[in-house]
Amino acid sequence: MLIKAMPISVKARRRPPPPKPYHHGDLKRVLMDAALRLVEEGGIEAVNVREAARRAGVSPGAPFRHFESRDALLTAVAEEAQRRFRVEIEAALAAAPAGDPLARFRCIGLAYLRWAMRNPAHFEIISSGRYFDHDRATELSRDNSEVIGMTERALAEASAQGQLRPSDLKQVQIAGRALVYGFARMNIDGHFPRWGIADAEAERTAEAIIDLFIEGIRVPSITISATRRTTSDERQPDADSDLQHLRHLVPGHGRATVPLPDLR
Repeated sequence: MLIKAMPISVKARRRPPPPKPYHHGDLKRVLMDAALRLVEEGGIEAVNVREAARRAGVSPGAPFRHFESRDALLTAVAEEAQRRFRVEIEAALAAAPAGDPLARFRCIGLAYLRWAMRNPAHFEIISSGRYFDHDRATELSRDNSEVIGMTERALAEASAQGQLRPSDLKQVQIAGRALVYGFARMNIDGHFPRWGIADAEAERTAEAIIDLFIEGIRVPSITISATRRTTSDERQPDADSDLQHLRHLVPGHGRATVPLPDLR
């Protein structure tokens, strides 16, 4: 008996779809923002590329299209933080009084502290150089050098204009940097409550300590008009006393019966 072979329907194999081109609005920026959030939540130690990728909504391997390592990611974040810091300094200098280099120096210090206190995660990254490769962070090094140059020029001009006490300008610059850096670190490390500084008072306290520093390095400004006022104030009681004495000698119950010269 012959058995008729039934036709076998063979479905054509479906080829796997070609890989879709990788699309993301701006993965580099999103990964950097994710790294900043991780710093805010748990410090720099909490940053890792896998977690940044998860928060960006991409595969664990996707970040390596832009950052070959965790250090590369942190370097990019540090460069962006330094760029924003420099923009803040430049904006403060644009509003500084013209022709007053010491006022410019003060503006740089205030802008430094305000930015550091308002952006603690950014400041934490750029102030902790051990977390990224300084040699590869060329943009960060350039921006940092520009900010240092701004303070050097302001102090040099202030000295040339006779605004500063005789001193080593390099030491003044280092002391100023130590002041603002130390105050900013006190904020990040949570020292303010122990010193009785409330959050609402932090920026006002920052301004006060910078003004205290400025007063220590500037030449005391005693104007001629102030000297004249002091001299006048010192002589006034003597003139009044002489006038009263003369009037006492003239009969008339204290009222002069003859015109007296005005000794004032």
